[in-house]
Amino acid sequence: MSNLSSPRITETPTAITQIGRLERVTLGERVHAELRELLMSGELAPGQKMSLRTVAETLGVSIMPVREAVARLVSDQSLEVLPNRAVRVPLMSRARFRELTAVRLAVEGFAAEEAARNRSASDLVAMKRFESAFLDQARSPDPQADQAVRANKELHFAVYRATGLPTLVGIIEGLWLKIGPVLNFDLKVSPDRLRTGGAAEQHRRLVAAVEAGNEAAARKALTDDIEGAASFIESTGRLTD
Repeated sequence: MSNLSSPRITETPTAITQIGRLERVTLGERVHAELRELLMSGELAPGQKMSLRTVAETLGVSIMPVREAVARLVSDQSLEVLPNRAVRVPLMSRARFRELTAVRLAVEGFAAEEAARNRSASDLVAMKRFESAFLDQARSPDPQADQAVRANKELHFAVYRATGLPTLVGIIEGLWLKIGPVLNFDLKVSPDRLRTGGAAEQHRRLVAAVEAGNEAAARKALTDDIEGAASFIESTGRLTD
């Protein structure tokens, strides 16, 4: 009898199996990215409920990647599950809002300074494009609130990406996942708010300061923007006690 043993055969995944795994990861990431964008852009309001099936149908995916994406956002406290298993955007208390605003002033103010120090020519092009998009809505006789809040978010993040500090941008994204929906109480409350709220002027000052490399002025414009919006949001009475 031979003492030689048969070589061990290790199974390798078939090409189809590998493609299947990659597809599931890709779909889950896609859904997560789409929901994050809606939250950060202020396109979902506090208290707004979400149907997982509707999200799946809208994005053309199965329910599983939607559940995975929602579970991640629930763990981040960006969404919450109610006792009846419905999913909604969390309500915002006054105390929580003030805490997030204080952190934003410190972190995003620092980011504005860093952007003024490190911005590139392409960064400025992006900032000016989004500033112009926001201004178009602010000056329009029939402004589209959804477009305004998205332009506002994109302008801010064009500034934050100009820092060249991905870790800092990630921290700010985490803040905006929580604060973004409350922007509905600011820019979407009425058409007049876009024209008279002062955001367009703060944006102009911010972009000009970043372009000039004026760190202090960039921080001041950014914090004035945050504080102005925060003051108005508190005045609406829509935050919980």
